[in-house]
Amino acid sequence: MTPDDPQDPQQDPQHGRQQDQQIPPAARPASAVADPALIEQLTVAESVETGKRDHGPSWFQIIWASKKARAGMVLLVLYVLIALFAPWLAPYRGNDTSFMPVLLPSAEHWFGTTTQGADIFSQLLWGTRVSLIVGLFGGLFATVVGLIVGLTSGYLEGTWVDDVLSLITNVALVVPTLPLIITLMAYSEVRSIWFTILIIGIISWAGAARSKRSLIITLRNRDFVTAAKFAGDRTPTIIFREILPQMTSLTAAGFFGAATGAIGAEAGLSFLGLGNTESVSWGTMLYQAQLQGALAQGLWVWLLVPGLALSGLIMALTLINFGIDLISNPHLREDA
Repeated sequence: MTPDDPQDPQQDPQHGRQQDQQIPPAARPASAVADPALIEQLTVAESVETGKRDHGPSWFQIIWASKKARAGMVLLVLYVLIALFAPWLAPYRGNDTSFMPVLLPSAEHWFGTTTQGADIFSQLLWGTRVSLIVGLFGGLFATVVGLIVGLTSGYLEGTWVDDVLSLITNVALVVPTLPLIITLMAYSEVRSIWFTILIIGIISWAGAARSKRSLIITLRNRDFVTAAKFAGDRTPTIIFREILPQMTSLTAAGFFGAATGAIGAEAGLSFLGLGNTESVSWGTMLYQAQLQGALAQGLWVWLLVPGLALSGLIMALTLINFGIDLISNPHLREDA
């Protein structure tokens, strides 16, 4: 074959590029690697060969990249660990009142004792459990009810089902929640923690249902929903299998918002004396401290530490919510 032969692979640029694509990465010449277009082609070819695809950062990576959300997650994990290991971390039982009352902070009682003779530090650790349980189940109850009502109402917009659910939602939105919850708790003979969760969940689902209804109205005419209809999928399958995964970030944000509200509501009710006075929570600690005149007796720690613990937990959930917003709104990630 002569040098002037057009079939000579050394003189055929197109054939030369094909040869370069077949050369292993370690054996590529520097001139080939320096070509940006060739680098892109080789990268795509290698990804196809290895079966790998770039799906972007995961939801955890997005949240963890935010300094605010990272601090909130670390703080929340600390609260969870305290709640789980409270029997081993607390030196005494939370309802143990066998000590001398009004003791100042010491090695045996880090934060002193109450007027009833209970260890304040132990009550603080045990109270973490109550707040986390109320936040978890209260937020979960409100989120589930809001999802079911909102998704069903929005998908069936214009039907009698939507009219009934929208009427119930509107009534729940206009009813003043604070007088309602105080009335229900005041005249109830049962004041357990689960009854408190039920009441909090009942009064806090309407806002979430309204936002879910508005979003599903914009999603129900998308191509993937139309394809599911032509495939013969039933309405519940389309709602919860096709549409609900598109609302993950909004649902998670609604859960953390509802959990924050539930924790604050339980503490407020307990502070007013409408909670379960037999259990140890941060709200009952504040109620007893205010009732017994803690400041007048110099027990300022009795009021300070449960308030700080409550503020820290609410702040942790709020910071995590900032990170969840980054999932649904990529424009916010630059400032994370």
